[in-house]
Amino acid sequence: MLTKRIIPCLDVKDGRTVKGVNFVNLRDAGDPVELAAAYAQNGADELVFLDISASEEKRKTLADMVYRVAEQINIPFTVGGGIASVEDVDILLKNGADKVSINSAAVKNPDLINQLAAKFGSQCIVVAIDAKQINGQWKVHLVGGKVPTEIDLFDWAKEVAQRGAGEILFTSMDHDGTKNGFANEALSKISTQVNIPVIASGGAGKISHFVYTFVSGKADAVLEASIFHFKEIEINALKKALHSQQIPIRL
Repeated sequence: MLTKRIIPCLDVKDGRTVKGVNFVNLRDAGDPVELAAAYAQNGADELVFLDISASEEKRKTLADMVYRVAEQINIPFTVGGGIASVEDVDILLKNGADKVSINSAAVKNPDLINQLAAKFGSQCIVVAIDAKQINGQWKVHLVGGKVPTEIDLFDWAKEVAQRGAGEILFTSMDHDGTKNGFANEALSKISTQVNIPVIASGGAGKISHFVYTFVSGKADAVLEASIFHFKEIEINALKKALHSQQIPIRL
């Protein structure tokens, strides 16, 4: 059985990390390199940087940041946020990112998944899917969950896998930030229908939520932000607890 992964997510704006992060001994909490190194030391298996800046200089700023992070850390990291072309991906991978995450661009142009997988290989293409239930039906949403579409979550998950995505990052907008657990039923259904790893995102408030999502939700990895940033749950302590529940994890 493959080892389950714990993945902190950092929001980046103009090459700096935003949202308070509660690590002691950080000279500069806004420096993605320093934060990445701290997370790597604290047991993170991978990292995700989500770029939320909208500046004209975005592409260059992000590439510079990726280069600096890649120099310093030895765990895989993914970059997402506004990536919409083969050229965008090329720049990030050349600067040292291990994977890229695409979301809205894939919904608007599904063939982009095929193009990226053909050029760079499926192993570095993550497709992020935001969805919520409307009248009992799971529908894909865009723009951070604000814009609903008519696309069925499970149909889209199968399609992105068929088109060459290497992983799916699934966020339930109904659960994100609630700290009441994950959409395990939907997660389990996606995991059963596709043969690529599924990452559960946003929803954990306590250690048992991670256990449930790995066992009931059949998730391959969990991505979280604030509970790690604010040290509500320490990654090393979480991993020991998961290990004690017979969940395969890298200690």
